Amino acid sequence: MYQKILVAVDQSETSQYVFEQGVFLAKASDAELMLLHVLSPLEDPYLSPVFTQPDTIYPSVQTAPIESYMREWEELKKQRLDWLRSLSDRAINAGVKAGFTQNLGDAGRIICEVARNWPADLIIVGRRGRTGISEFLLGSASNYALHHAPCSMLIVQGRIPSNIKIPGHV
Repeated sequence: MYQKILVAVDQSETSQYVFEQGVFLAKASDAELMLLHVLSPLEDPYLSPVFTQPDTIYPSVQTAPIESYMREWEELKKQRLDWLRSLSDRAINAGVKAGFTQNLGDAGRIICEVARNWPADLIIVGRRGRTGISEFLLGSASNYALHHAPCSMLIVQGRIPSNIKIPGHV
């Protein structure tokens, strides 16, 4: 079955379920688990007002906003590493060999790169369900990974909003 499972997690609702699926499959197949979190300064919730106002990033302007943002960014990176460590500890306590990594960049590309270099047999990602302009502007990490992954993938669907009618359901 699988020997190395890469689980891409973020702070979304779906991510907890993605993590649980990864632990379950790793335990069932006696596989090693790698948790991956990708930070991107250009995606929500990381987008800083500093980057949305071009005149604030030129050297002639005071550097206080940028320095403040950089402190916040470093704190965010530390918090997310602590969170990853706690997830890894939970997997280990469940009897799964687990590790974690946090990378910076475009989530879809990073997922594929880590899967290729580690090398993973399976990638598990969540799907946020972005559509329309949001998907066009921010892209879809799961969609990118699906088309570029070097191995099999399991995409975990996020919660379907209650106002959407599913064909065949009353």
